[in-house]
Amino acid sequence: MVETVVSLKPESAWRPGMSYARLVQEMDRKLRYPGMPNTWWMPIQTRNEMLSTGVRSQLGIKVFGPDLASIERAAVAIEEAVARVPGTRSAFAERPTGGFYLDVDVDRDAVARLGLRVRDVNEIVETAVGGMNVSQTIEGRERYPISVRYARDYREDPDALGRALVAAPSGAQVPLSQLARLRFATGPDMVRSEAGQLVGFVFVDVAERPIVDYVRDAQRAVAEQVALPTGTRLEWAGQFQSYERARDRLYVVVPLTLLLVALLLYGNTGSAVETAMVLLAVPFSLVGAVWVGLIALAGLDAQTGVVMLLYLTLAHRARAAAGAMQGFGDLEEAIVEGAARRIRPKAMTVVAMIAGLLPLLWSQGTGADVMKRIAAPMVGGLVTSFALELLVYPALFAIWKRRALPARPA
Repeated sequence: MVETVVSLKPESAWRPGMSYARLVQEMDRKLRYPGMPNTWWMPIQTRNEMLSTGVRSQLGIKVFGPDLASIERAAVAIEEAVARVPGTRSAFAERPTGGFYLDVDVDRDAVARLGLRVRDVNEIVETAVGGMNVSQTIEGRERYPISVRYARDYREDPDALGRALVAAPSGAQVPLSQLARLRFATGPDMVRSEAGQLVGFVFVDVAERPIVDYVRDAQRAVAEQVALPTGTRLEWAGQFQSYERARDRLYVVVPLTLLLVALLLYGNTGSAVETAMVLLAVPFSLVGAVWVGLIALAGLDAQTGVVMLLYLTLAHRARAAAGAMQGFGDLEEAIVEGAARRIRPKAMTVVAMIAGLLPLLWSQGTGADVMKRIAAPMVGGLVTSFALELLVYPALFAIWKRRALPARPA
């Protein structure tokens, strides 16, 4: 893969109506080279992805197999399948067998007859083709090695290189072609291995589409269109792999967080009914939320729910202490006093929380995309949970406290 860094001008200097997505589309359409698919990604992001998953693109498909030939066939077929999936900007499968090499097959019998070693022949090839450092030049405090090797005319093909001379112990100068067979051959330019198996990569650049939805469609396309060779398996890497790890952790962290919140609420209220009513806001707030930000959202839901329940309880206790809780009508008036007549402080609590999150929704620059994913579900969850507290909490409180009212006279 060849990496090129493109520096963009400030957005104020862009053409009217130009956005980052449109800019990428234009550059991708005009910068096309045969055999060189484009992957548009931030330099620091490619390095982070490479360090975490070993894949430089947004999404990678690892093809594990018993040999490089079957891996390459499967990877090329996968490249053709995912290229037709909506949202694919580019797809490129590695060709692990596409390397071009000069093979030097040393004739050990001929070398032994002249009293030479295989190492002597390899050193001549290394010196003629790659060069050898023979000295060093000194320029002030700088040091530069002096390397010598054969001129291009004497090493550009096997016939020319075969005329290189190898000094035998007897003093004879023997042409390299009499001691080894030189030929060009193809082979793997890089051999990757992972988990004890050979592996090849398919790099996929996804455009303007959630990675989870794209992977679901791509997996379906690969299953329908690609027949994997025997012993070959796939693994979806890149950002999707990070998503799967985060999802598995959330399956443990979210229930544990809700349990801790429930224990804290029960320790504060001393009532299982009040704790259950407060926690009712958590699933209702999921209407406006997604996975990211659920942990913080659970704490905010508990906070706003406690405020509502506190006002209802205080109004009920005040009327009960004054002896004005003789029937359902009195209970209804207490609930109206605790809920509707004190809506301003409850609304101020929610509005203050949302106002604190709005700058994250409008933020720009490094890390803004991550913070927006955290702030968006929290704002949506606060709105839906506040609606629950205004509409459902009073009704549940009435059902709960109605059982304690004195019985009506017959």
